[in-house]
Amino acid sequence: MVESCGAKLYDIETVNDRGKTIYRVTITHPEGVDLQKCVEVSNLVSPLLDVNPPVSGDYNLEVSSPGVERKLKKPEHFENSLGEKVRITTIQGDVVEGELQKAEGNEIVVKTKEGERRLDFDEIASAKTYFEW
Repeated sequence: MVESCGAKLYDIETVNDRGKTIYRVTITHPEGVDLQKCVEVSNLVSPLLDVNPPVSGDYNLEVSSPGVERKLKKPEHFENSLGEKVRITTIQGDVVEGELQKAEGNEIVVKTKEGERRLDFDEIASAKTYFEW
């Protein structure tokens, strides 16, 4: 349904914010995601979710872009973020910051101040892009 609007599904997550459940659908578009694109996707997805609720109980549907600083969860998220600044926390608790140079197979390469750092996806606890002001 998202692709029928010319957009691409980036992520889906369920979050709890101040006691309210939010079903968040994050989308991307080659020309960027504006409010109209979010409304268009929301209008297509909402009736389907009314019939097949994604969570039990009351929830709010939120459709948005991943933003400048976005979580990287899937291999394609890393592949689409080459050349961007990333902050990665490893399972061991190390924080790796630098420019994402490569994302192939099960490995990424980050250019840090200390040199190249190679990480397997299974070593990554969390990752996101970041913007330096």
